[in-house]
Amino acid sequence: MKAAVLYEAGQPIQVEDVSIENPHAGEVMVRVAAGGVCHSDLHVMNGDLTAPLPIVLGHEGAGVVEKVGEGVADFKPGDHVVLLWRASCGQCQYCLSGRPALCEMGTGIRWSGNLSDGTSRFQRGDRVIHHHAGVSAFSELTVLPREGLVKIDPSVPIEKAAIVGCAVMTGVGAVINTARVEPGASIAVIGCGGVGLNAIQGGNLAGAEKIIAVDVLENKLGYARQFGATHTVNAGEVDAIESVKELTGGRGVDYAFEVIGNPRTIVQAYQMIRRGGTLVVVGVAPMGAQVAINASSIMLDEKTIRGSLYGSCNAKLDAPRLLNLYKAGKLKLDELISREYPLEKINDAFDALRHGEVARSIVRFS
Repeated sequence: MKAAVLYEAGQPIQVEDVSIENPHAGEVMVRVAAGGVCHSDLHVMNGDLTAPLPIVLGHEGAGVVEKVGEGVADFKPGDHVVLLWRASCGQCQYCLSGRPALCEMGTGIRWSGNLSDGTSRFQRGDRVIHHHAGVSAFSELTVLPREGLVKIDPSVPIEKAAIVGCAVMTGVGAVINTARVEPGASIAVIGCGGVGLNAIQGGNLAGAEKIIAVDVLENKLGYARQFGATHTVNAGEVDAIESVKELTGGRGVDYAFEVIGNPRTIVQAYQMIRRGGTLVVVGVAPMGAQVAINASSIMLDEKTIRGSLYGSCNAKLDAPRLLNLYKAGKLKLDELISREYPLEKINDAFDALRHGEVARSIVRFS
């Protein structure tokens, strides 16, 4: 089968034949229908985010169950599923305390590049190829732990369901689950890519009164208006902090969501929030990057800084809920997908992402 393999950071992805084992006990093989093109993969390609190489990339996707391993009774061939890049065991301290995105099993899979038994199902010749975040959606077939899948309504277009696996869950979840934005609040979203646009959608779902989108690209700000931003700020042309404060009567916003992963914009987002406000860091920063914030302001202004991993979601509940909102016309998915690419054009898809040309692209399998 064909898969997109990264052998070295800073080099193009190679689309080539890779062999795949049948699922082991507790695992499921999925024929991938579509995979989302996300900055998190780009961070691995650039070397900003470490991962074991070589690796089959792709952590956002959906597909159809092909085979199930021993002991799997809750999935069967033909089921439509969304792939989850944070499998949750349901038994560790984090899962039991209601924070499955921090699951110990899912964390181990992410950093090891193997499945939960410590081995990979991918191989090329005698060389082991690793899994990306336990998903590896840029492959015609992939194997995941059963905990890394959620069954969905087959009436939902499967290529639209693919982007729920990361962009939608992360962006909407940061607003609804992590920050718990209340009706009438003001929010700023810094970075209007695929995840940022969903944070804007999350603001709408939460009933935020002001939703201020901040970016340096006018086409991204155009997308932001389409997805519900009430105001836009081009940070390449004006002072973004002062502009946000002017739009909020000089106070600053109640909540700011940094969706880039840049230490400079994290500080800017912190400066945009009012006294007693909350900064939520959603973007993936380069490994080892540091942020310098005036320490006394955290206490004197009672500001809160929070991280949001995978939108602090409970994916087994949140994915079906988000797709129900889509079916009800309350969540935009069709408009989010700017382009579709075949697997052979995956490097073109990431070039378009680098240059800010798209809201979200997907790799579509035949």
